[in-house]
Amino acid sequence: MTSAAEPAQPRPAATSPAPGPPAAPTASYRLQLQPGFTLHDATAAVPYLAALGVSHLHLSPLLEATPGSTHGYDTVDHGRISEQLGGEGALRSLAAAAHRHGLRLIVDVVPNHMAVPVPERLNQPLWQVLRDGPDSPYAHWFDIDWAAQPGPTDAPGRGRVLLPLLGDRLGAVLDQLVVDGDVLRYHQHELPLRPGTADLPLTGLLARQWYRLAWWRLARTELNYRRFFTVNELIAVRVEEPEVFAATHAVLLRLHAEGVVDGFRIDHPDGLADPRGYLRRLARASGGAYTVVEKILTGDERLPADWPVAGTTGYDALRRIDGVLTDRAGADRLAGAYEDFLGGHPARVPGAGPHPAVAAARHGRADMTGPRGELAAEVERLVRCALRIGAAEPAYADHAPWQLRAALRRLLTGYPAYRPYARPGEPAPPGSAAQLRAALDGSADPTDRLVAALALGELGRGTDRDEFCVRFAQTAAAVAAKGVEDTAFYRWNALPGLNEVGGEPGRPGLRPAEFHDWCRYLEHRWPHSMTALSTHDTKRSADARARLAVLAEQPEAWAAEAAAWSTAAGPGPDRDGDWLLWHTLVAAWPIDPDRLAAALLKSAREAKLRTSWTAPDTGYEQALADRARAVLAEPGLRPRIEGLVHALAPYARSNTLAAALLHLTIPGVPDLYQGSEEPLYTLVDPDNRGVVDLGALAVRLTDSATARPGDLAREKLHLTTTALHLRRSRPLGPYRPLTAVGGGADHLLAFARGADVVTAVTRLPYGLERAGGWRDTVLELPGGGSWTDRLTLRTHPAGAVPVTELLADHPVALLTRRGEK
Repeated sequence: MTSAAEPAQPRPAATSPAPGPPAAPTASYRLQLQPGFTLHDATAAVPYLAALGVSHLHLSPLLEATPGSTHGYDTVDHGRISEQLGGEGALRSLAAAAHRHGLRLIVDVVPNHMAVPVPERLNQPLWQVLRDGPDSPYAHWFDIDWAAQPGPTDAPGRGRVLLPLLGDRLGAVLDQLVVDGDVLRYHQHELPLRPGTADLPLTGLLARQWYRLAWWRLARTELNYRRFFTVNELIAVRVEEPEVFAATHAVLLRLHAEGVVDGFRIDHPDGLADPRGYLRRLARASGGAYTVVEKILTGDERLPADWPVAGTTGYDALRRIDGVLTDRAGADRLAGAYEDFLGGHPARVPGAGPHPAVAAARHGRADMTGPRGELAAEVERLVRCALRIGAAEPAYADHAPWQLRAALRRLLTGYPAYRPYARPGEPAPPGSAAQLRAALDGSADPTDRLVAALALGELGRGTDRDEFCVRFAQTAAAVAAKGVEDTAFYRWNALPGLNEVGGEPGRPGLRPAEFHDWCRYLEHRWPHSMTALSTHDTKRSADARARLAVLAEQPEAWAAEAAAWSTAAGPGPDRDGDWLLWHTLVAAWPIDPDRLAAALLKSAREAKLRTSWTAPDTGYEQALADRARAVLAEPGLRPRIEGLVHALAPYARSNTLAAALLHLTIPGVPDLYQGSEEPLYTLVDPDNRGVVDLGALAVRLTDSATARPGDLAREKLHLTTTALHLRRSRPLGPYRPLTAVGGGADHLLAFARGADVVTAVTRLPYGLERAGGWRDTVLELPGGGSWTDRLTLRTHPAGAVPVTELLADHPVALLTRRGEK
């Protein structure tokens, strides 16, 4: 354990990689470590997780984070395993217990940022930078634009760091600043004083520091360090520097070399200066350990082929599985009903303009980069860089700041993916170049063309040109994440279950043929990529979305019911808030008033239309909370909500089990989120990050195979452990679509994995029932002999099997050839 007064001194990374090629997981189980669920608790859960059937435990970040952190992404010390979680000894005990049960460990790595903690001395590298400025040996650790702020009065040209942590303007809080020895205190904040300045009068003392204390509202326009998205409390780390990489990864690489850790999940690679370079360095240092990246792929975007990883963390799979279980035509009709619900908006004419969801995404991006947008400071950094390029090279001169600013806004607003993958000194990938130029929408403006060329690295090398190329990509990622995921996806709520990370609510639904094509692509190119349905970042868990998907099959009836509920509840703060309220109740029922109010409040603040995190409208927020509580207390409305959820239950059950079985048997490595082996109806964080009682799940696992009518929890747990044990017992073979024949064929999704495994699931169950059920539908089971459904142990002959028999007990089947395990 290191002293709080000195930065951690991690041991050097091992020079020899772990022996042998890394074994890809058959399935992983994500555990959210926190003070309420430590490494000791994870160790106690090992026997249950082994019995469940996974091969790897997937641990949230392990390095020391801010005190009380419930997620671990706010690292303060890379030199030790979190003492809050039990420390390195507890991690080694967990690994030993896991190994005894045949399990291995994957750990979450946070290379992009560290915390700006309170008190600040907890982050010792940052503490030394604040004390010593650009002369600190840690100055190159952090992504700081020193030139953006005038320096101390005795070194005005050297710059300083803006710290936007004051509750009001500096002049209003001067009396709250206290000099205590060599420390400046502001409430719970502790900041180092530059040597030799402690005895100066307060005004002079502040003017001599390597940081500028400022009102928190100045961050969006004046901040000069790169953040994680718009979170001022997370400062970006320059992991592209070899020394920084070595220091920040030494502990995890040592633990990998010693066999404690077996694989890595990389958080937010889009924030890095050079994702490919980082991943190549990690692969070399780890001997090619199993590694997946939290890469958000939008539309038809593919993971860069030159990244040395096994694949993504699975949001691309989530979108496809949800998509094939969503009624495309019904979702489109529901979007029209939503617009009518909001106030009689005219129906969208195909081809007459962008889909409302696409328009919302553009507006969300534009809001981020406007003059007072949350990422205005990042845009200004690019403007300064472009001006320096123009000042040094006449060919690129005379582009006014306002022209550069406008061009950057156009590009960042129109760019459809997270970031272009241009690298200084290399030709830009064709896809990135085409998307960036398309974002200009045919503009011939010279400033637009200059900015696009700089973003793609097409104007040659140089310090500023290289920086512009890198910073544009990093800014684009932040604009996408904040403008789309954290703004637009809270503004356009036609079917909220579509508004997940990497989602495309403007293109709802997926045809079975498209789903099969994607599965074959995944198998061919990224066979060991993670797949996911619920994560610590999903806005709604998979089973909550399974309920909402049923509503797309009955859009008119649902819209009428939602309107009736609004009438019964009386006038509310706004119609969109009501629409989201009714969906939230359906998705998470039963739900208590505090959970409901918290989810609605977060959604409203993220939407940033009537209130926001930085400019809260307390009256509106109170009205939202009051409506949530009143609805749950309304004696006439509560039974009606409960009745609808009960009516949806058979179809939601079908969607839940279908999604679970697809997740567990398509190509890739299924990553289960804690607690999702049973029905899980959680909402956006922090609702989805609570402690799960794995001990109770272990008890229920012992008799999960015993059927109980109406017990979806038992069904899902049995399905999950059955499929996991099948995966663990043998590799699943090549993916091959199977096609049903008959009146209900469109409602069956089936495929073979090799010659001895078949998955068959029901899709669009409400529509199936309305059409008269399976009727004459048959599925051809391949080969000779007979097949056994591992969920029911019923046998079926090879050849044409009536689906009414195949799915007599469950809406899904997992078949193996008789005699196969």
